[in-house]
Formats: sequence, structure tokens, C-alpha cells
Amino acid sequence: MRIGIDLGGTKIEGIVMDSDGIELLRKRVDTPQSEGYRAILNTVARLMESLEAAAGTRCPAGIGTPGAISAVTGRMKNSNTMCLNGQPLFEDLQGLLNRPLRIANDANCFALSEALDGAGKGYGMVFGVIMGTGVGGGIVFNGQLHPGRQHIGGEWGHNILEQDGPDCYCGQKGCVETLISGPGLASDYHRHGGNHRSITANDIVKLAMQGDEQAEAAMQRFLDRFGRALATVINILDPDAIVLGGGLSNIDRLYTEGRNRVAHYVFNDQLTTPILKNIHGDSSGVRGAAQLWRCDEI
Repeated sequence: MRIGIDLGGTKIEGIVMDSDGIELLRKRVDTPQSEGYRAILNTVARLMESLEAAAGTRCPAGIGTPGAISAVTGRMKNSNTMCLNGQPLFEDLQGLLNRPLRIANDANCFALSEALDGAGKGYGMVFGVIMGTGVGGGIVFNGQLHPGRQHIGGEWGHNILEQDGPDCYCGQKGCVETLISGPGLASDYHRHGGNHRSITANDIVKLAMQGDEQAEAAMQRFLDRFGRALATVINILDPDAIVLGGGLSNIDRLYTEGRNRVAHYVFNDQLTTPILKNIHGDSSGVRGAAQLWRCDEI
């Protein structure tokens, strides 16, 4: 059996998975982000102990994290759980848990889960997309995660899409994440004179369906940007399938109008790449963390 831990900004979720990929146990606790780094480590350790006690056996563990481990320093970077940045998370957790440990970006865990037994099952190369509060991605080739030499494989969210676009926390302007994330869609609506001040991406989608002109204009810009951004990924990777995840993956128009925009921009006479909605939903991250271990490696 394997344990997967999804270390999120608001909750930490853990599962026990058997050799057939069946989830046996699940537990969720709040992330003590306000209490700092050490409190988060201790919460992960207690969750691990609880899962193992229920499973009745010691298990190898995989951890999905926001951000990634720097290939230069070995410390966390780019995490929206700010207290993790600059910390030796892998070493500290491995020492605290006293076992072999594998760790990967949460978008990589999503991609791995969906490639192994989700919407991307049976495809050779899968590009997993996260579109929610941020924009991320992961690459899985023949069932193996490809994190890349610098641990940034799949990070299409920080390709520059519009040079005069909004400022991004990474220091660039007009990154994909600033334009087709949930906050990016809401900010674009406001920049173009949207009337509703407190509005979310889901609100904009609903208003557009009801015929609101400003919301529909925002959706048209969003879909066009989605098409341009994803076409660039396809031009480089030419994956066998793309699986969408994150809150915005529930926008039905991505699979129709969005796909048409991708087809318009891709470097080919037609688009044959399947663009699929995820199967495991919010569970993809924690399942992928457990699947960082193969059964023949345990």
C-alpha cells in the first residue's frame, strides 16, 4: 500500500491506496499556514501516523506540494503557501517521517493521476493542465512523470502570452497565468469596464450564458487566449492527449469553442489532439502523490 499527501494552502489531504489503485482510506485536516513552517511539518507527520494506524502497516509516501524544489538549492520555490519557500521541505519531511519519500509539484501529481487511470489512460504522452487560482501543468510520458532537469516541466503558466499584459508575481508581464486563471479572467473583466465589482470567474461564465455583453466579451478574450496558449504547448510537445483540471476545467465552452481556438492557432491543418476533462477531479492531486511510487518499487 502507498500513502499520498496533498499539501494544499487551506487543507492537507491524505489517502491510502492499494496496489490496484483503489483508495482505501482518506482523511483531511486544515493547513496551519498562519502558524508557520514547523506547524505544517508536524501536521503532515500526524496525518501520516493516523493513516498508517488505520491501515495497520507502514507505507511509503508521496507528497504533492504547491511550488517546486529548486534544482539549484534543493529548497522550495514558487509556492503560494509562502512559509514553504526557501525551506528544505523534502529533507525535513523525510527526516521527520523516517522513511523513503517522493515529492512533486501538485500539477505534476494531477497529470500523473489522470494519465495512469484517469481521462488520459491509454495515451502515450499526456499533458495535464491546471486552470484555477493559477495555471500549471505536468507532462507524463508512457506512465512516467517528466519533471524536467530544472523541475519546471509543464510550467506553461509562466510563458509570456502578451508582453503588455498584467504584472505577474514571477516578475514578468503578461504570463499565461495572469490571463486565463480564475483571478485573471475576473481582472480582465474589470479592466474592460465590467460593472460588477465583486465577481468571480464562475460569475462571469454564468453572466455570459445569460446574455451579458461585457461578460461575453471577457469570455471571448479568455477563449482566444486559451487557444493561443495551448496551441503553443501542442506545437512543442505534440502530446497524445490533454487533460484539463482545476476549477476552470468545468467551463464547458473550453471543450467546444476553446478547442476551436486551439485548432485555429496550432501549426497543423487540423487539430487531432483530444482535449479531455479530468475524471478524478479534486482527488487527482492526492492520488497522483500516492502514485509517485510504483507497486513494483515498494
